[in-house]
Amino acid sequence: MIQTDFLVIGSGIAGLTYALKVAQKYPEKTITVITKTQTDETNTKYAQGGIAGVWDETRDSFSKHIEDTLIAGDGLCNKEIVEIVVKEGPERIREIIEYGAAFDKDEAGIYSLGKEGGHSENRILHHKDVTGMEMERALLSQLSALPNIQLLNHCFVVDLITQHHLGYLVTKSTLDITCYGVYVLNLQRNQIEKIVAKIVLLATGGCGQAYRTTTNPKIATGDGVAMVYRAKGKIENMEFIQFHPTALYEPGVSPSFLITEAVRGDGGILRNKSGEAFMEKYDSRKDLAPRDIVARAIDNEMKRTGTEYVYLDCRHMDKEKFIHHFPNIYQKCLMIGIDVMQQMIPVAPAAHYSCGGIKTDEWGRTSIRNLYACGECASTGLHGANRLASNSLLEAMVFGHRCFLDSCEKIDQLSFMNSLPDWNALGTAEPREMILITQSLKELQQIMSDYVGIVRTDVRLSRAMKRLDLLFEETEQLYRSTKVSPQLCELRNLITVGYLIVKGAQFRKESRGLHYNTDHQEKSAILQNIIL
Repeated sequence: MIQTDFLVIGSGIAGLTYALKVAQKYPEKTITVITKTQTDETNTKYAQGGIAGVWDETRDSFSKHIEDTLIAGDGLCNKEIVEIVVKEGPERIREIIEYGAAFDKDEAGIYSLGKEGGHSENRILHHKDVTGMEMERALLSQLSALPNIQLLNHCFVVDLITQHHLGYLVTKSTLDITCYGVYVLNLQRNQIEKIVAKIVLLATGGCGQAYRTTTNPKIATGDGVAMVYRAKGKIENMEFIQFHPTALYEPGVSPSFLITEAVRGDGGILRNKSGEAFMEKYDSRKDLAPRDIVARAIDNEMKRTGTEYVYLDCRHMDKEKFIHHFPNIYQKCLMIGIDVMQQMIPVAPAAHYSCGGIKTDEWGRTSIRNLYACGECASTGLHGANRLASNSLLEAMVFGHRCFLDSCEKIDQLSFMNSLPDWNALGTAEPREMILITQSLKELQQIMSDYVGIVRTDVRLSRAMKRLDLLFEETEQLYRSTKVSPQLCELRNLITVGYLIVKGAQFRKESRGLHYNTDHQEKSAILQNIIL
């Protein structure tokens, strides 16, 4: 058993921001950060575009950024949360600059501010086309100097420990559900261990691997959302899965390589199979419309023309500037035989970001006591029905800080729960056939991609739910009879996430933001968050 004052699950920008701040404030307390692979393998690492923030106040303003976020969220943003994130964001950006993050500057030494879909002004700070990686590097370099932080790699969190594990009946109606720690599969020792903590922060990232085509890394399996749902915590708005409009089209390659929206911000033009610039048919903002509109437009063009991709035309752009701003995109395209200055880039939408997740308040508190959540796994109220480009890194830093502030208010009043049972593996055996897991994962991804994608119908959702029910029963039977493995746990979590996405989509009898159902194309006059 491990005891730690603060337990952080996930090592992306949200988790690292929180861990760094509590470690600096409490040098006498222990902070443990656990991740299921390497510390730097996170969704943050793959964030290309940048971080949005009001930086040039001569042209931009908080009111403009707030309005852009509210418009993108299609009526379901929590305005109070939007104002908090937008107004506190610049200070958090200044902090990470002080930590050493190097955002791009022009020749005069002024920060180069990009513009992306849905933004009315240039306000995106970036580090070439690897902004997330640079921010993560800066945070990790700061953490490495703090002796009270323990980084545990290759540890897979199986479940949150609550009163349920003490023999009490816990339901959705239980008012005092409390988190005491987690059960962890230590992959290096191949055994389940207990980690007991006073405060637990979930920063477990997204769930893109529920889909066949995604920009998310293999680790994005919705673990935090699934664990909270099993622990009877509140989840909301899972139907709002954002598909990034422009992932590089490479059949059979997973995850898909992201072509950041900043390319369109710098002048890239979407064209269909006939070479027609089609976005003007769908929105007056053309290629810089919000992502939900662009993704649906591309989906419609592909279906209309019978193709599996459209093109992103960068041939008219300045080569030197393109290579300076997007060196990794340029090199990646060259590797597959595409010179972006001579040929158009084949692109197609791919699952990218979950706007819903674990329901939190303005301090990152979940419905479970002593359990916080921030980053993509959380539903703070910022994104509503559709996330505005480059607001995700901003949200992660703002709520990492706010979770830290609230933790400081209660940590000294909390104590460890030491009478927790060990993991019970009686009656389980080593799995005999991994194909039972791998094939079920393929089935899940196919179901979600074919029936619960960019455009939905009631019939498709009903069919998806029936097939997910069968997958759930088969997987739970396997879980009860075999020893725990990361593959089995991830499958189990993804099935839970798939269920939550479908159930939320079935409850929402309208088309709003990222949820587009051809059987309910009108928007409802009653705005609501779907809490599961």
